[in-house]
Amino acid sequence: MSFHRKYRSIIIILILAFIFLITLSLLFKTSGETGFFKKLVLETVAPLEQAVNVSIHGIKTVWQRYIFLVGLEEENRNLRERLALLAGQVNTWREAQLEHERLKLLMGIRERLDVPTITARVVGRERSSMFKTVLINRGSLDTVTAGAPVLTHEGIVGRVTDVSWNTSTVLLLIDYNSNIDALVQDGRAQGILQGAGSMECILRYVQRSEKVKAGDLVVSSGLDGVFPKGLPLGTITSIDREKAGLFQRIRVIPTVDVSKLEEVLIVLKKDEMEQ
Repeated sequence: MSFHRKYRSIIIILILAFIFLITLSLLFKTSGETGFFKKLVLETVAPLEQAVNVSIHGIKTVWQRYIFLVGLEEENRNLRERLALLAGQVNTWREAQLEHERLKLLMGIRERLDVPTITARVVGRERSSMFKTVLINRGSLDTVTAGAPVLTHEGIVGRVTDVSWNTSTVLLLIDYNSNIDALVQDGRAQGILQGAGSMECILRYVQRSEKVKAGDLVVSSGLDGVFPKGLPLGTITSIDREKAGLFQRIRVIPTVDVSKLEEVLIVLKKDEMEQ
């Protein structure tokens, strides 16, 4: 059976319905009014148009929200970058402030010492078990010489051992090779402060008859001709009075935490400054 034969009745009905709608539209049409067929078409199309408008509006809203979120993300990224920059600037300012405070303390020591001095920055550290030294950014061009005492506002750090043009090596007072003529501030007992290789020192050659106690401050005696007199060296932590020995074995913790050195003060020779 062909297509036309199979759907002939339906086609005829649709044609008749179309003619009927046109006829009704013509019959009910009046001047200035919308025809019936047009109304029917409008009634049919209106829901579809409304659905399309709603869809378009929805798509437009989603797009606007997407654009807003993209802009918001860009703004947030810019804010994060700015905050990171500000945090870095605050940190730099804080470090500069702390350095200024440390240098101010060093200047206080310089004013109290009747000797020429120069400030230096620690730029390196020897971490081997044999030697306890630090490297500073001052050398012979700055009139630094071997044997020069090195200090902070807290006390003695050590002495310069090797000097190049722009840098020098400082032997810390905790090194085994460090020996400083010292005395106990209360009681004036004299001895030699020797490095113990760790973070402490030993005050040697103090007579058993001398009265010393934990908590006493040990200072430089000035008798070695290297360190000015009266500079803090450390605090006594324990005392071992051997029965058979002539001397007491006294442990001392340095007043300067040499593991946290950043800026130091170097004592210069007057004759070097005058050249």
